[in-house]
Formats: sequence, structure tokens, C-alpha cells
Amino acid sequence: MSARIVYSARYRVDIGPHVFPTRKYDLVYDALGRPPAVDPPPATWEDLSLVHTTEYLEKLRTGTMSEEDVAQLELPWSPEMVEGFRVMVGGTIQAALFACGLSADSTTQRPQSQESSAAPEGQEFSADSAISAFNVGCHIGGGLHHAFPNHGEGFCPFNDVAVAVRVLQHRGVGRIAIVDLDVHHGNGTAFIFGGAPPPPQTRSGRSPRAYQEQNVTHANVFTFSMHQQHNYPMWKPRGSLDVGLPDGARDATFLGELERALPKVAAHRPQCVFYLAGADPYEDDQLGGLRLTKQGLRRRDRLVIDTFRIAGVPIVVTLAGGYARRVEDTVAIHVATIEEAMGAGAASGPPTAPPRADRGRQASSGEG
Repeated sequence: MSARIVYSARYRVDIGPHVFPTRKYDLVYDALGRPPAVDPPPATWEDLSLVHTTEYLEKLRTGTMSEEDVAQLELPWSPEMVEGFRVMVGGTIQAALFACGLSADSTTQRPQSQESSAAPEGQEFSADSAISAFNVGCHIGGGLHHAFPNHGEGFCPFNDVAVAVRVLQHRGVGRIAIVDLDVHHGNGTAFIFGGAPPPPQTRSGRSPRAYQEQNVTHANVFTFSMHQQHNYPMWKPRGSLDVGLPDGARDATFLGELERALPKVAAHRPQCVFYLAGADPYEDDQLGGLRLTKQGLRRRDRLVIDTFRIAGVPIVVTLAGGYARRVEDTVAIHVATIEEAMGAGAASGPPTAPPRADRGRQASSGEG
């Protein structure tokens, strides 16, 4: 078993006064003691095109986004912004390749069909070898789950996890699961991997956005999102498994629902799991209302990581959202996630018993 951290100082992008603290990535890295880390190259435009349309990528590349595009993305366009998030996508790709025991020194090749998982000669993924050398790729970044093929939303210009999934599929990783525990539903990811098409109109009379591309279910990618139901985004495309929680769910409800859901994800028999460990379910987050404690969030991380560690499934950890009133709280939650993941990767053997969400539950002050 082994673990690796992926991080770049280029993630800290100047977006002006904003609820999204891009400095959090530097602060997390510093709080971990600045450990050895892979500084990733930017994702290539070819890799990005595995998910995103040519027209949308050209807008990002040339700065020709419309006012509507920028308003929906909720980030100001700049060459620095585009480059920083390209690097972040590259970071998730690097973490995924490491977790699956694949080298990062060859170019992704597009197969004849999007459904093909055949790898180029000499680059085959072996499930047996991946399990025998269980790896955890820890990315201090990523989790940009609101980006769609033809536009960005909610601070997410690219969908890094979807791009990394496509890269793995083209390298022979056939079955993949995504566990998204950000407070917000992973709408872009669900759509990309087969969510239901949007209704003709919303209650306001407007179509959510034009999605011309054919929406085909990808049976080899299992998407699980557990989120605050009455929160952004308004339109939540259907994923493989969606659990919408009530406002103010708190630790016990959240962990109980998670414990019931994870066996359904494991039943998909994934060869790699992407874990979006959002810090925004926290009780003092500005954009979330689930009211989890820091202790509850750490138990969440341990439950997810131990579930797939026992199954011998490589894990890719991304940080996703986090907008606490005190940035130090967001940083502490992200640091705890990385500590749990690194500890699992460094362990000499699997746990002796299946993980349970109720262990240590009395230590939380946020129950009730």
C-alpha cells in the first residue's frame, strides 16, 4: 500500500473578492508540513476534449465567453484562471494514474468509441496488480463537479474528475465509481455520465441551458452523490445513486445514510473510486446547511476510505468545496481528509472489521 500527494502553487488564482478561497490549497499544503508532492502539468486540451465540447474549450482558450457564460461560471475569465484550473485538472489525472498504478509519461489516445475501454498496447491496466499494490492518490485540489460538457457552473470551468475518468478508461480501467459528498449535488458529473435529460422548461419558463449533445448512460461509471437537497443547483440530473438530505441533517443522519449507501457503490465492483470530500457540509459553512461537525466529517472520510481499502480498490481523493466563515476551519477539514487518506495508504494491512459510522459518535457535539 502507498499514498501520494499531488499539489501545485498554481492553484491559487486571483479571482478578486470571492467566497471561493483559492488560497486554501496553499494553506492545506502548509498545514500538512509541506510534504513531498507531485507538481502536475496542465491537462492537455486533447484530454479536456474527452469531456468538453470544442466550442466551449475555444471560448475558454480565447476569452470569448459571453456575459451569460461568465455569470453561470461565477468566476471572472483571465488567462491565469484558465491555466490554474487546467493545472488542477492535470492534478486529478496524475492522482488517478498513480492510484491505478499507471505511468503518466504517455499521451492519452482517443479510442474509436467513447464506450471502449481498450488500452493502447503497453499501457494496459491490470486490476489484479492494482489491488495487490493498493494506492491512494491525494489531490490537494479538484472536485470541480458542476462543469458540464458545454459550459461551466458554480466555480467549475472544467470537470476534472470526469476528464480523469475518461483518461483512465482510455488506459484500460473499465469500471469506475464516483463518491461525491460535497454539500452540493454533482450536477455536471451526473449529466456527463448519463443523468436524465433536462425538462423542456423550468418553473421560470426558461430551459436550464441548451444541452444539444446526446446523453448516453455510461454503465461502467457509477455516480453517487449525497448532498443537501434544497440547495444549489436547482436542476439535479439523475445519477446512479442520489441521496438528498434535509436541511440541518447533522452527523448521525448523514453518517447513517452514508453507511447504507456505500455497499451499493461497492456492489458496482469498481476498479477505481474517486472521492469528492467537500468541506462544505460543515456546520459553519457559508454555502451549506447540513451542519456536520469536524469530527463527523472526519468519520465520513474514514468510512469512505476504509470501505474501499477493505475491498482493495484504489482511491483518488479530491477536496471539492469548502467556504467556512473562517478559512482556518475549511483548511482543518481538508487536512483531516488528507491525513485519513495518507494513513490508509501507508497502512500495512486492511482493517480487521468492516467500518461503522457509529464508532466514536458520542465525541461529536453536533448531534441531535
